[in-house]
Amino acid sequence: MAETSLDSAEVARRLARLSTVDEHVARTYPGARSDRQPVHTCYVPADKVGATVLRDWADQALAVLDEHAATPSRLAEILGLTSEIAEAVHPRIRAKLAGAPVQDLRIDFEDGYLADAEDDDAVRTAGVVADWLRDGVAPANFGLRVKSYDTPELRERSVRTLDLFLTALLARTGGVPDEFVLTFPKVVDVAQVEVFVEILGLLEQRFGLDEGALRFEIQVETTQSIVDSEGRFALPRFLRAGAGRVTGLHFGTYDYTASCGLTAAHQHLAHRACDYARHAMQVAAAGTGVFLSDGSTNVLPVGDQVVHGWRTHYGLVRRSLEHGFYQGWDLHPAQLVTRYAAVFAAFRDSAPAEAARLAAYTGTGSAEVLDEPATARALAASFVRALDNGATDADEVKALTGLPEPDLRTLGRL
Repeated sequence: MAETSLDSAEVARRLARLSTVDEHVARTYPGARSDRQPVHTCYVPADKVGATVLRDWADQALAVLDEHAATPSRLAEILGLTSEIAEAVHPRIRAKLAGAPVQDLRIDFEDGYLADAEDDDAVRTAGVVADWLRDGVAPANFGLRVKSYDTPELRERSVRTLDLFLTALLARTGGVPDEFVLTFPKVVDVAQVEVFVEILGLLEQRFGLDEGALRFEIQVETTQSIVDSEGRFALPRFLRAGAGRVTGLHFGTYDYTASCGLTAAHQHLAHRACDYARHAMQVAAAGTGVFLSDGSTNVLPVGDQVVHGWRTHYGLVRRSLEHGFYQGWDLHPAQLVTRYAAVFAAFRDSAPAEAARLAAYTGTGSAEVLDEPATARALAASFVRALDNGATDADEVKALTGLPEPDLRTLGRL
């Protein structure tokens, strides 16, 4: 037996101190979630949300596709796609729009909401959601964006609207579905998150819901959401204050760039100030299972600006994907066309090279790149996302990678 020099008891005593680190890491960084991340969140002002809003968005998106890009060649011309990719993605876009293209919807009682009858709209939209659930047509994810806690008036209105909505919803459904999530905007201090969590706890107690049933996303749209008044990194503290309820961090383009002092001409997603904030979000959320979502563009594909709006939106979505943000905001039905065009085309651009690397890692092929396990997991995750969002199918993925879908999903979420 080989001899060592250190006393084993002394080594064990020192290494034992790290057990608390192990417990902290396991608790704070549980890893990727197993549920599907939507490719977008669609924000619709509450006064515009009716029983047919989901079908209306789908029909409007199909109509604008047929009017402006009815063929793969026209789509390729507008977005700068190769003919091969356009031929592959065009029918998939059409199929997605004809089905259920809205993956995540927020009934918006904040910036997009301008009506005076907020009590009535809270109760009415709860009925809309109850009908969706009854009829089996609800989006895969949905919820409310409530008002911020900026001022006493807004706080009281925010709590009242949420109370009214949940009271009406639970009277119809008896519970809150797992896919329900809230969006909490304009956070500037960890105390706002703490109080929001306490309010959610009170609502759960009142309605007899399980603790933690009401979950929420934090909108990162103030500079204080990145660095607080004491010079500390704010987002980890926000996540801790969320007490396990935080499901996502969503970037707010225009409020954030305005808070940085940028003029309107420079308030856009591609600005380097936004890159800084997004990277801070990535660092804070890494390993926590919290989803990240990019923000919106207000350049809409409407009227005689459809092509310009599409090109702007497509370019920004592709940029978000390249930066590791696989979800973003859509503000208009016509943006669904370029949301799926960008998501599908990005996958097809990278799939051959990524499939070769993945096959080499798993031993079903060979490549000139030697990947680490973490990279292999990321490669597999890209195919899992593509399967989930409709960019590909199990047969195509197996042909590319040599892996059946269950094996790919296991590898992508290790």
